Amino acid sequence: MKRILACLLVLFSLSGCAGQGAELDRAMALRTKLLSQPVSFDARITADYGDSVHIFSLSCQADTQGNVTFTVTEPQSIRDITGTVSAGTGKLTFDGKAIAFDLLADGQLSPISAPWVFLKALRSGYLTSCGKEGEYLRLAVDDSYADDALHLDIWLGNNDLPVRAEILWRGSRVLSMDVGNFTFV
Repeated sequence: MKRILACLLVLFSLSGCAGQGAELDRAMALRTKLLSQPVSFDARITADYGDSVHIFSLSCQADTQGNVTFTVTEPQSIRDITGTVSAGTGKLTFDGKAIAFDLLADGQLSPISAPWVFLKALRSGYLTSCGKEGEYLRLAVDDSYADDALHLDIWLGNNDLPVRAEILWRGSRVLSMDVGNFTFV
């Protein structure tokens, strides 16, 4: 009996997604496309620090390796600051303006790195479940197998492209992102 249970547990853990076949196929099709084609999208990010909330917008481009370049589009006070985020690195370019955000999730996340974390999770994260939620397909993804992994809830629209994401850490939402104009280029 224990061997049967162990085999079933292995099968469930290898599947990675507790969704139905069609939903899993849609999620995997998006992942496959993200690995082979660059994308561009707009992101409206809301970072919740508990005692304050920061809202700003970015125009983002990502290559097939997962490197993200961005330009701040709102608010006007930091508009046109540009940057690049890659695994383990980041770079900001500005002319007389500066961005300073405290880190979230015990130092794992900054609001400006949210688009990179979002794409990293879509490209290689552990898909824990997927299923229909109203008119959307909702994906639950952990960014790693670590105990302190960031958890992302990502909603795909009717065209199977992302429209919203929330990043949670230890069960609390720390950041949300509305995604617009998501396009494969």
